[in-house]
Amino acid sequence: MGEGGGSSSLGGGSQVVGSGGGIAGAASGAGSNMAGDAGGSSDLLRFNQLESRTKRLRFSKSAIHDWGLFASEPIFQGEFVIEYIGERIRSQLADLREEQYEREGIGSSYLFRVDEEIVVDATKCGNVARFINHCCEPNCTARTIVADGTKRIVIYASQDIHVGEEVTYDYKFPAEEVKIPCLCGAANCRGYLN
Repeated sequence: MGEGGGSSSLGGGSQVVGSGGGIAGAASGAGSNMAGDAGGSSDLLRFNQLESRTKRLRFSKSAIHDWGLFASEPIFQGEFVIEYIGERIRSQLADLREEQYEREGIGSSYLFRVDEEIVVDATKCGNVARFINHCCEPNCTARTIVADGTKRIVIYASQDIHVGEEVTYDYKFPAEEVKIPCLCGAANCRGYLN
């Protein structure tokens, strides 16, 4: 099973999938606490402050895969871009849903692993973060933060992103026997998502 954005996101790094199979892996920083303390109201306050700073983004056709997410304003390195939102489900249910989505002919599923137990499924309910495509040379990273005792997946810019530029991150799918071709077109493309 892979990880990433547009396909599925169950894996061991930080990702979401666009087409193909797999579940994007756990975001880096899993279990990190935004406030740097044991959790609580300061986490929620900081998360709410981040949420109000979500960048202006638009989804549009992508040269990488199907649909993509694009910056509608300049985004600077280190800035919060968006939270990856969807239905929080257990890993076992995510595995079943991935199979169900394949049987139903749903071209892309948007499963993103938070940790070993929890997966965010944005396939049928979520926000535009599910349109973020994989790139082997991404301009963003996915992180797991804790806000109000709940682990959340947030996307941060790892470099400056210009208006009109596609927002991407590395899905970091785990290695599998069946390879999923990568279409990112980056100079250092690995050739496969997994």
